Amino acid sequence: MGYTSYIDAFQRGEFWAALGTDGQENYYVTLSPTLLSPLRINIPADKGVVVGTNIFGACDPVGDISLAYFDNLIRTSILPSLASQSVDPSTFPIPLMKNVVTADTPLTDLNLCCFLGYHSSTSTVPFQTYSPLEFDTSGLFFNASDTTVMSHEIAEWANDPFGDNPTPAWTEQGRVPPGFCQNNLEVGDPLSGTNFPPVFMPNGFTYHLQELAFFSWFFTSKSVGINGWFSDDGTFLYDAGPVCVPAPGDGTTVPPSLIPHLD
Repeated sequence: MGYTSYIDAFQRGEFWAALGTDGQENYYVTLSPTLLSPLRINIPADKGVVVGTNIFGACDPVGDISLAYFDNLIRTSILPSLASQSVDPSTFPIPLMKNVVTADTPLTDLNLCCFLGYHSSTSTVPFQTYSPLEFDTSGLFFNASDTTVMSHEIAEWANDPFGDNPTPAWTEQGRVPPGFCQNNLEVGDPLSGTNFPPVFMPNGFTYHLQELAFFSWFFTSKSVGINGWFSDDGTFLYDAGPVCVPAPGDGTTVPPSLIPHLD
C-alpha cells in the first residue's frame, strides 16, 4: 500500500481487485488531522469513577464515565462548543481521551465495563458524525494499547458512518461477548482483540493497530481484497460463513461499534 496512513491503506486493500489498476494507484481515503485546544470537563460524582492502579494490575488509573451521560454531553455541549473552531458536519471530530472509558451503569460493576470507544452521529439533518476514543496506557485491557481503539473506530466510521449499513447477520467467536450476532458493516468488531503487527515509528514510539475485516468477509466467498484475503493481515482467509440467528438482546440496538472489555 506504500507509505501512508492506516485507514488509507486499509480502504484500498479492502477493495483492491475491484479498483483495477487505475484505482489502485489513484484511490485514496486520507484524513487531515487538526488538533484543537484541550477541553476540561468536570464529571459529576454519580456519573464517573476512577479505577485505581491496584485493580487487575493496571499501570495507570482509568476514569470510567456513564455512557449515556457522556454521549448526551457530546451532543448537547461539546460539539456545539466546537462550532466556532470549524467543527461541523463536513468534519469528523474525535474527542480523544487518555485512560478514560465509558460504561453502562452502575459504574462500580466491572462486569458492565468498558467501552473504549465508539462512533455515532447526531439524529437530525445535517448529521454530525463523531467518535470518542481512548488512548490507553493503563495496560488494563487485553490487546488494546495506544492507537488500537482509534484504528478500529476510524475504519468503522469510514465503512459504516451511521452504524446502519446492512450485512447478512454474522458472528465471530473471537470477539467479546462470544457469539454476539449482528448485521451491520462494522469492520473492526469481527477482529476485536486481534492486532496488526506493531508499527515502529521514527519518534521512538511503537503503535498498535487492530486488524480489520474486509467488505468481502461480510458478503461473499470470493474476496475483492488484496491477496484474495478477507482481512488486512490475512487472519481471515474465508468469509463469515453461515448467517447467524440473533439471540434476545443481540443486534444493533446499542450505539454501534462499541468495544466491550472485562465483560
